[in-house]
Amino acid sequence: MNGPLRKVSILVALMMAALLLNLTFFTAVRQEPLNENPLNRRVRDAEFARDRGAILVGNEAIAISEPSGNATVPYVRNYPEGEVWAPVTGWFTRIHGVSGLEREYSSELAGTASRQTFNRIVDVFTGRESSGANLSTTLHPGAQRAAMNALGDSRGAVVAMNYETGEILALASTPSYDPNRLSTLNTNDEIEAWDELLNAEDEPLKNRATREVYPPGSTFKIITAAAAVENGIQPDSVIPSPASLRLPNSSHSMGNSTNCGGEETTLERALATSCNTAFGQLGLDLGADVMLDMAERFGFNQEPQIDIQAAASRYPTEADEAQTALSAIGQYEVAASPLQMAQVTAAIANDGRMMRPYLVDHVTTPDLQVISSTRPEELSRPVSEATARQLQQMMETTVSEGTGRAARIDGLTLGGKTGTAQSDPSRPNYAWFVGYAKDPKVAIAVFVEDAGVARDDISGGRLAAPIFRAVMQAVR
Repeated sequence: MNGPLRKVSILVALMMAALLLNLTFFTAVRQEPLNENPLNRRVRDAEFARDRGAILVGNEAIAISEPSGNATVPYVRNYPEGEVWAPVTGWFTRIHGVSGLEREYSSELAGTASRQTFNRIVDVFTGRESSGANLSTTLHPGAQRAAMNALGDSRGAVVAMNYETGEILALASTPSYDPNRLSTLNTNDEIEAWDELLNAEDEPLKNRATREVYPPGSTFKIITAAAAVENGIQPDSVIPSPASLRLPNSSHSMGNSTNCGGEETTLERALATSCNTAFGQLGLDLGADVMLDMAERFGFNQEPQIDIQAAASRYPTEADEAQTALSAIGQYEVAASPLQMAQVTAAIANDGRMMRPYLVDHVTTPDLQVISSTRPEELSRPVSEATARQLQQMMETTVSEGTGRAARIDGLTLGGKTGTAQSDPSRPNYAWFVGYAKDPKVAIAVFVEDAGVARDDISGGRLAAPIFRAVMQAVR
């Protein structure tokens, strides 16, 4: 063989080897991720052809597959009370992908997960049509409906959880949308509905409960209080609470929006009155490193551990003294999801033990064979039991005597914290309330982005605390 032919032969052989290696890599390594990619239209069309499993709340189906009458795509996804459950189920579309539990458990619902291989083989031999698994959720129907109703026309979110187990009882985000409009088999109708929802001014496709983060405002003071107690400051310790706190190396000062009771107060009263300057000074005294450590102990700057898409909450890793003072009251670059603040509150209520939050209790085949189940799992212990008990004492005083009085419910021992957070001078402040009950063992975070009220009427006690009360009453 002459030289040129030999070179061509070697090049062709190398290209064939590269092709075989690439095919082997995609088959052995990339097959499952590509199959699960929500943009893979071929796989999703195949899933539409399957009898997809149901998503259940107790015995109630909140997402089911029904015969479509279309020979090519024989099933269509249906969502009873779609707007109530959309923050949980998400959408399931042929063109625009999937979200929510439909996305996180897509292969199980479609019956294509590796754990369902044996069931598919049995279906082949028995001649039975394959169908997907069912998801049984931890959700409390009364709590979810109460959350959605109480939020009403506001932009906002509610997360309620059993703080002893991590079970999510309510996950609400408003405004909501009807996922039935997106699951249609009519391509033009789906595109029209998607464009309308995507471009809507109130952004209904946003999941404000888990996938968005906002300044937590004064609700973050419970983390600052935790850092203070862990460093030897007691609830009855006297701390400075000046009318104005000059921020170091800055021309700006921090003021108070409430009556702190004088130039000095106790830590407990500072939390009950939501005294900005007291907590700003605590941030300065504790220092940036201590504050960062406590925020990260509670889960900030970490990937959320929950079985639905969620955004990481943020605490500044580099902050000067002025920025540390602002961060101590939940401002500057601090940003948290309602899920994150529910977890913070739950850990305090659970004597310092933070449990992994979860929405799906177990996954079962149509013949009730359990494919997987979730057990309560402790994630961390951000504070000691003694510290948690002292924080509970202070949060209960905040509800009984302080800014959280609007959350009170006769017969229940409640702890909580209000929050009003500044975001942008051109838009309204955010309103927060986080709290828990001793019995039932429930922690709740309420966030109101925009309630359409006058700026002076925006506060956690006025807007968010009544929503907390409505949800807690639904689960008591």
